[in-house]
Amino acid sequence: MWIYEKKLEFPVKIKKPDGRLAKIMIEQYGGSDGELGAALRYLSQKFTMVTPEAKATLNDVGSS
Repeated sequence: MWIYEKKLEFPVKIKKPDGRLAKIMIEQYGGSDGELGAALRYLSQKFTMVTPEAKATLNDVGSS
């Protein structure tokens, strides 16, 4: 059993919201060319690989 606590590693104090920067950050994480999209492409491509080494490599890259 475990207890989930929503805490940041370091405290964050936002002095002034920056909508432009937030939009850029959201695009990098969730956009078509962002980190999540790239990871999902690697993970889905592993199913088409023939050799176990290629599958393992794509799995490692996609989940790191």
